[in-house]
Amino acid sequence: MTETSDTEPSGDLCIRTLAMPADTNANGDIFGGWLLSQMDVGGGVFASKLARSRTVTVAIEAMNFRKAVYVGDLVSVYANLVRVGRTSMTVHLEAWALRRRELKPILVTDGHFTYVSIDDDGRPQAIQRSDPPIAT
Repeated sequence: MTETSDTEPSGDLCIRTLAMPADTNANGDIFGGWLLSQMDVGGGVFASKLARSRTVTVAIEAMNFRKAVYVGDLVSVYANLVRVGRTSMTVHLEAWALRRRELKPILVTDGHFTYVSIDDDGRPQAIQRSDPPIAT
């Protein structure tokens, strides 16, 4: 497993999006649920690519909300494979924000997400093991 670095992103870039005013909470900061959703979307992309199948999220653990995200921040989610089992995998996800007028992104959130490979009927299926996915 790749350890979390507070200095630069690591792993596969899975998703990049702009935090918008509609994504704010009552305090004017980006809502944590929105950020969690972006991480889950990015992790799902990574997991489906690795499993070569549909995947579903079955667990989210060890979430660390480190810094606030603000309107206008460019949010990028990176994935690192932690573990592959027979039907499931654990992925470490990091969300990094690039603030306006800044040159380097900052780590805002990270956590472990577990995904299960499923067949067309929604039943767990074995993950076809192969080389780790290649970043595209």
